[in-house]
This record gives sequence, structure tokens and C-alpha cells, in this order.
Amino acid sequence: MINVTTENFEAEVIEASMSTFVLVDFWAPWCGPCKVIGPLLEKLETDYAGRFTLVKIDSDQEQELAGAFGIRSIPTCVLMKDGKPLDGFMGALPEGQLREFLDKHLPSEDALQAEAGAQKAQEHLESGDMQTAQERMAEALATNPANDDVRFEYVKLLISTDQLGAAAAALAPALSQIPVQLRFEALQQWLNAMEFVANDPRGKMSLAQFDEKIEANKRDFETRFAKSRVLMAHGGWTAAMDELLEIIMRDKKWDEEAPRKTFVAILELLSPPKPKAGTEASGKTASGIEIAGKTAVEEDPQAAMVSAYRRKLSMMLN
Repeated sequence: MINVTTENFEAEVIEASMSTFVLVDFWAPWCGPCKVIGPLLEKLETDYAGRFTLVKIDSDQEQELAGAFGIRSIPTCVLMKDGKPLDGFMGALPEGQLREFLDKHLPSEDALQAEAGAQKAQEHLESGDMQTAQERMAEALATNPANDDVRFEYVKLLISTDQLGAAAAALAPALSQIPVQLRFEALQQWLNAMEFVANDPRGKMSLAQFDEKIEANKRDFETRFAKSRVLMAHGGWTAAMDELLEIIMRDKKWDEEAPRKTFVAILELLSPPKPKAGTEASGKTASGIEIAGKTAVEEDPQAAMVSAYRRKLSMMLN
């Protein structure tokens, strides 16, 4: 349990909620019900063993914080995640109802174990230890098959290391979801390109051979599309999109819009991860508390490139 003021609010609530759930208990020394629920919340923090962090804010002493959250009655508890309020309740609930509230939102122990394994896998990935990273991801996914973030990274790793059969098997559960997430559709398109290169004779053609055929017939969409897949398989993402745009420019509906779908998949694969919700460029935290010294973040080059190609696609389709 942590006592929070305006001085440590950013660190103990906003920043802390980026990696775990934070339950904020607004109370006051004179409040009888607060004295009932306070010990219960501290007991639950111990019982839940790291699944959430409890912080307490004296609403009399920290009126700016209470005002920012719109507190009208105490005790009031607000559950925070990723810098934003997720849910809350008022009053001194009994322990059973408190557990119901927490269990509705908090990850299970299996999910936490899987998440810890995924974080370890990412560390191995960043250090270049691909084999250990793959093993860690497989373990995390076995522990919690519903973790789509781990599944996405795992399939991406399998594709990038040419383990196409394993990638297809790991991707299948995500493709059975309704609706299918765009990121998994993107992986399917990448996997299709890799399988094309591995199994189709055109996958062995040089770019010069492709260009010679295209020069003879600008509307040879089969060859252009095959070339785009070869480029994808070898990491020539922007060149692949340029080739796909040539098809879209000439025939938007060709092959049931396969070029457009492949183009969108590449954009999804190249898009940098979105920053977690939290501090905004305006200088306010996600809860609306003014924090000095915040500056706008410049768009990185890859994000700018993705934005440029999105505009190109939009121009072709409109």
C-alpha cells in the first residue's frame, strides 16, 4: 500500500499503471466506512500477490487529485490501467464483492505467468537469442492460449525464421476468431508470400526477370503480384508496395482485391507499436492532472513512411 500525493501521483499511479493494475482508494481520516474498507483492501493486495497495487489518497489533503477524478463521496475506489480509469465503485463493499470486482478485471495467475514469460522472451529476442525467445514464447502461449499479443509475436518470429509449417499451425487459432484481427490477417499475407517463394517456381526468379516480363506487358498483374510477394519475402517492403500500387492503379478489383489486401497487410506489419495510453503531449496525465515539462514527441521515420503509403493507397482508391 502506498500513500499518494500530487508529488508522487505521476510515478505511483500513472506510470505504475502502465505495467500493472493500480487500485486508488480515496479516503479521509474522519470517514467511518473508509476505516472498514481500508484494511480489507490491504488484505486483498496481499492475497492477490502482485496482481494489483493499492494506493491511498487522502481526499481532504489532496483536493486537486480528488477533483480531477470527480470524487463526490468517500470511500471511492478507482481501478487504473494504462494511465486511465478502468472501473470503480463507491462505498465500503464487503470482501466478497471486492473480490468479484477485482476478478472481473485482473488477469489470472496463469495469464500473469504467461506475461512474465513473454517479457523474458522479448529480452532474449532483443539480445539476438532467437531459440530461447521462441521457447519462451511457446511456453507462454501454452500457459495462456488466449494471449493474442504473445501469439502475434510468436508467429512473427516463426515466419521470420522460415518455420512456415509451425507458423501456420500457431496462426490457425487466431484466424478462427470472428472477426479476425487485422494484425493476424497481415501475418497470413506474409506467410502466403513466404510459402509462394518456397513452393512456386516464380519464387526463384530474379527481379530482372520479373521486370523483363512486366516491361513486355504492363498489365501482367500475375507477374507484378508474384514480384511483390518475392519482395515481401526478402524484406523489400516499400518496393513490394510500389508494385502493388501499380496493379491497384490499373485495376482496383483484380483478383478479388488481393493487391489491396496485401498492401494493407504490409502497412500493418510495418506500423510501429502504438505508445501506451498515458501522458499526452498537452502536458496533462491521462487523468487530467497538469504535469509540467511534457513535450510533443516527433513522429519517427518509419511511422512517417507508413503514413505516406497510407495516403498513396487512399489516393489510388478514391
